[in-house]
Amino acid sequence: MSDNPEVRGCVLPLSLHYSVGDHTWIRLEDDGTALIGMTDVAQNLAGPLLHAKPKKIGATRKKGRPVATVESSKWVGPVKSPISGEVVEVNEAIKTDPTIINRSPYKQGWIVRMQPSDLESEMDSLLTGQAAVDAYRERIESEDLKPCEHVDGFET
Repeated sequence: MSDNPEVRGCVLPLSLHYSVGDHTWIRLEDDGTALIGMTDVAQNLAGPLLHAKPKKIGATRKKGRPVATVESSKWVGPVKSPISGEVVEVNEAIKTDPTIINRSPYKQGWIVRMQPSDLESEMDSLLTGQAAVDAYRERIESEDLKPCEHVDGFET
């Protein structure tokens, strides 16, 4: 089994924790912070991104509140935080080249780094591993979402 299984061409790394309903992911870092980004499914639904505006360093966000706003030619919307905490770093690169999120949603295209404030209780609502892949498979099939298309240079 791959560490990066696909559902309709959408890559879903097993090592991440997902808020399937909001199409976001987190990766817990060794220093206790968490990187947050959009899933491959989300970047595919949005299409090529034209603008990405993360919240400023020091902003505190409750789970479900936006950590950024992204815009494509067909969609403008929030990137909702899967956890509560304080923004301690923003990915400056996505401000000038938001298509990094399209090319590398799980590596170079992360959006913010947060210092979690209630991680223990909030982790229960996130899915990881095969449970996340199964939940995404169900959502993608029930909503009949189009297969993921990847831009040149896409990386998992």
